[in-house]
Amino acid sequence: MPRLELNPNFTDPDAFYAALTALHRERSETESERINARLILLLANHIGDQAVLEEAISHAVGDGDQ
Repeated sequence: MPRLELNPNFTDPDAFYAALTALHRERSETESERINARLILLLANHIGDQAVLEEAISHAVGDGDQ
C-alpha cells in the first residue's frame, strides 16, 4: 500500500513557496480560502489513493505526528 511521503520531496521548495505566497498576495481572505480549497482538491486528485489521503489528513490535524 502506498504511504504518504513525509521526507522532503520538492525539486525546488523555495520556488514553490514563492509561487504560493505570490498567489495569495493582494487577495482577500475569502479568495485565498477558495484558492486553497481548489489546490487541495487538485493535489488530492493527483494523489488519488484514499489511504494516503486519510494519512495526510491525520498528519494535518496532528494525529499522525511521529
